Amino acid sequence: MSMRPTLLVTLVSLTAFACWAAGCGSDSEADTSVAGAAGAADDGGVEAAEPDADEDAGDTLPEPICSQGTRWSSGTQAFKEATADWKLDVIGATGVRIVAVDYDGDGWADLSVAKTGAVGDDFAEGGARTTWLLRNDGKHAFADATKASGLRQTRVGTDPNKGRAGDVVSFGDVDGDGDLDAFVGLGIDPKNPGDETTELMRNKGDGTFELGPADSALRGVDLPSFGAPATGAFVDFDRDGKLDIWVPQAAPNSSPQQDRLYQGDGAGRFTDVTIDRGLKTSAWSSIATLNAAKAHTYAWSGTVCDLNNDGNPELLSASYGRAPNHLWQNTGNGEYKFVNRSIASGYAFDERVDWTDNESARCWCKLHPTDEDCAGVPAPKYIQCTKDDDAFRWDHSNDREPFRLGGNSAATLCTDVDNDGWFDLVTGEIMHWDVGASSDPAELLVNAKETDVRFTRPGNEATGLTRKHTGVDWNEGIMSGAVLDFDNDGWIDLYWGDSDYPGAHGLLYQQDSAGHFVAVPIAEGIDHHRSHGAAVADFDHDGDLDIVVGHSTARCSTGGDCYPTAQIRYFENVIGQGGNFVQVVLEGGAGTNRAAIGARVTVKAGGVTQTREVGGGHGHFGAQDDLALHFGLGAECTAEVTIRWPDASLTTETFTLPAGHRFAIAQGGKPKVLWSRAKP
Repeated sequence: MSMRPTLLVTLVSLTAFACWAAGCGSDSEADTSVAGAAGAADDGGVEAAEPDADEDAGDTLPEPICSQGTRWSSGTQAFKEATADWKLDVIGATGVRIVAVDYDGDGWADLSVAKTGAVGDDFAEGGARTTWLLRNDGKHAFADATKASGLRQTRVGTDPNKGRAGDVVSFGDVDGDGDLDAFVGLGIDPKNPGDETTELMRNKGDGTFELGPADSALRGVDLPSFGAPATGAFVDFDRDGKLDIWVPQAAPNSSPQQDRLYQGDGAGRFTDVTIDRGLKTSAWSSIATLNAAKAHTYAWSGTVCDLNNDGNPELLSASYGRAPNHLWQNTGNGEYKFVNRSIASGYAFDERVDWTDNESARCWCKLHPTDEDCAGVPAPKYIQCTKDDDAFRWDHSNDREPFRLGGNSAATLCTDVDNDGWFDLVTGEIMHWDVGASSDPAELLVNAKETDVRFTRPGNEATGLTRKHTGVDWNEGIMSGAVLDFDNDGWIDLYWGDSDYPGAHGLLYQQDSAGHFVAVPIAEGIDHHRSHGAAVADFDHDGDLDIVVGHSTARCSTGGDCYPTAQIRYFENVIGQGGNFVQVVLEGGAGTNRAAIGARVTVKAGGVTQTREVGGGHGHFGAQDDLALHFGLGAECTAEVTIRWPDASLTTETFTLPAGHRFAIAQGGKPKVLWSRAKP
């Protein structure tokens, strides 16, 4: 039987913050670092917030810094390109794996950038580079700190100018020491092992890294077959206060592989608990197994979030190759095992199964009219169809099966889109003109709000997320993106990176009513061709979310809309800075992972309830937004902020916070101002 699915291939604080949040004296090092983080008012448009001299001083919160609010409407500029302003044109970092992270704990979001399939760096002058760790200096500029940070140090060799390979990067505090460690994923083949592997890089507390334990299963040296992380998503799946990591497996030049869950011991070592926790899938040997989404994925993305509001995170793996996506529901109840709800949830694939408008299928049936189901199938409209090779995307023996009528799925974004208190999904998909209606589009999946996770698909016509294509032979490459409230109106908006193909362009949408979007014109939004990779943060501390995007040059020989290089570009938010917001940076206490990954924050203001989670990585071969959570407040000047900590008892705390400030909140402590917006 032929099987031929094609494979194409901030936290703030840390040690200093812990001291400051507890009320260290004014002579402490923590006071100096926090004042420095907030003290770039001339450049960032913020007012420095001095730390309190004692613990009780935090009882008095500042006054709101408030305006009448902002909301984008047609004719209003939302973003402007500021790449040169931030010196990114000088650095020349190129890549589509982009992470926003405050890796050095100074309060300013930095950047991790990597090329696709990044090989080892050559740090010698003029040497070839494929990865960058860029430090935000708090004065509207980034500096290349890759070599100095040690993030790319090798386990073998002594040449200081040689850096370790790996393009999948995410950050979390795995050892609870108050600084962010890094997962750096690298594909390895046990039959032909190289010198380097996936690594956990431990942050030494000064913004530099060292290699983690050599005997950790996370390195993948004991995998039975080729392992290539499609994502490394930090998660505390059993709420024991120790970060674990979900690593869906891609399969370059290999058959699909078992996705992996690694349990952390709180000291930097990880154990493979995939099978013990119920996540076992099977090889591609049975049509029935494939149709039931019980076979391995061609993983292209991973996501972690709590989808049924029980406090226990679900695990998701999106699959390339028109194979089913996987959704694993966490059983919780002290057991913390996983049940496969890929099909039942509606995440595996959509319900569009009519293959008869597929040009290649029509060609096959024209040439083989007596084959099963070919009776009545129309002739192809656009392809020549004189030989079997013309049916280049069709295998009649398999491609009518449900598992082959799904999508080519990349990044899945998880957040409460419609402000109903339940997390929805936004999928990314590749589509081709010739495949027809059965090809799953990138779209919004709305949470049905049930104990057993299930989604509905209202469709892009209903949600406003339609895309127009010109000509016959169009392609769509939505593989990455971001969810963000760019205009501070209290409603999540969406950016999709449409990559690779000629004419493709980054797509920005504003949510104009619950669950409905309108496209922001390119001239008023983000003008970027073949956009691939995105990271979101308030990089300049002006109270709105900016975005850094990458550029795919994978098919630049086929079109003239490519930039000279794949340099990343910075788009500064110019509408939200006058709006109202609250930002929170969380620090877990006893029983909670220190970076508070998985903490759920609910913000109520003006009759609107927003819900976010602190994320530990997601996306198409690695993405992560700043760990500081941002909430636009519309016209409101105060907000009720509730934090559900991801500990065993799901401890909950509620505060009323004024607009216009970023707060640090340590579990069990009082909110502390980190910085404040300039007064209007």
